[in-house]
Amino acid sequence: MIRIAVTGRQGQVALSLLERSQHQSGIEVVALGRPDLDLERPETVDAALQAARPDIIVGAAAYTAVDRAEAEPHRAFAANRDGAGAVARTAAKLKAPLIHLSTDYVYPGDKPSPYLETDATGPASVYGRSKLEGEQAVIAADPSALILRTSWVYSPFGANFVKTMLRLARERDVLRVVDDQHGNPTSAIDLADAILAIAPALIAGNAPGGIYHCCGEGSTTWCGLARAVFEESAEHDGPVARVEAIATADYPTAAHRPQNSRMDMTAFGQRFGFRLRPWRLALSETVARLSGTTENC
Repeated sequence: MIRIAVTGRQGQVALSLLERSQHQSGIEVVALGRPDLDLERPETVDAALQAARPDIIVGAAAYTAVDRAEAEPHRAFAANRDGAGAVARTAAKLKAPLIHLSTDYVYPGDKPSPYLETDATGPASVYGRSKLEGEQAVIAADPSALILRTSWVYSPFGANFVKTMLRLARERDVLRVVDDQHGNPTSAIDLADAILAIAPALIAGNAPGGIYHCCGEGSTTWCGLARAVFEESAEHDGPVARVEAIATADYPTAAHRPQNSRMDMTAFGQRFGFRLRPWRLALSETVARLSGTTENC
């Protein structure tokens, strides 16, 4: 039996891991969160993780309020840097492999083509800087850790862009969505499948640490994603809205978003023999679930 401890009890990845592990024999997932484990209180991390007796640890919890982080950077850095470092220190102490989840926001967003893991970082927001410093804290505490940079995560769980679009479509006929930011929509269900697929190799010591991109295959804009959501929703007689494309300048936010945060997933696929599904295929499944046409958890 492989015992996986994941931080973030109510997070999309934690809930996806709990669900997907039910379909695999020999894997048990334990989700840890507040108040027992609170990344903003790093002193809670060690005892909570040790009590879970994990064979492998997934650091999925994070402070993810991108705009609010500009006004409360102390919270972002406490969770995303100090809390992440505390998780890595305990993983090293327990000799438990660590998978730490990071973000596309560590990149500046000015590259015309998809980012490679070897490209220079340069986050333009407090959130992005806190996550990059979190990566550095993880590596310093546990050089063998595996860091997976992912992006635009959605699922049937929690709060995310896909669920927000469907909710707004019940309230409005027209939605204005940014069409000049490009990225890789990623299903948390698929991300969980990737983690479960590589966990045995990590535990056996057959997979090295390092930084890899782990995202949905293919890219789009937020506007393109919104339109795809409603195309899928219409197939199930769900809520739909007309989407008007706007520029980033038309929708000012506290935090700067990268215009291009597309990431190349070749290295992950080659190293681990696993690729996430094309984003549109995974989206179709998620919208169907949210429309109530397939089993919900």
